[in-house]
Amino acid sequence: MNLNIVLYQPEIPQNTGNIGRTCVLTNSALHLIKPLGFLLTDRYLKRAGMDYWKDLKVYYYENFEEFFEKHKDKRIFLATTHGEKLYTEVEYSQGDFIMFGKESSGVPDYIRQLLKDNLIRIPMVETSDRSLNLSNSAAIIMYEALRQMKFPNMK
Repeated sequence: MNLNIVLYQPEIPQNTGNIGRTCVLTNSALHLIKPLGFLLTDRYLKRAGMDYWKDLKVYYYENFEEFFEKHKDKRIFLATTHGEKLYTEVEYSQGDFIMFGKESSGVPDYIRQLLKDNLIRIPMVETSDRSLNLSNSAAIIMYEALRQMKFPNMK
């Protein structure tokens, strides 16, 4: 696996489908932390993920604690508007985890505090509580990480 993309309680099936498709095409795994804001049989998830979903390495967790217990020894970056470090200021390695919060509210403070040394952000103009689309954010950061790794096993 090149990267591990983690979605904390994703709410919009189209975003998850698009991210899943990007994971397949970059040899990355998708980790979904429940509760999900949609059913896995949702037609919008299927449409966005197209026929890529069958090839996706996807893992499910009942809650953040289950995910963290299993992966706490790995490098986990959290993409958040609260991050001080730009996503381009990090040196990524194969196997890194990049977590994204739920579309409406990100992640709870305790998760940000737990991962405080690995908070990253995408620069944006200042607005009132707005941010980039989740699937766009994931693609931006994934491709920077892959660029740094010289696009392993990709042509």
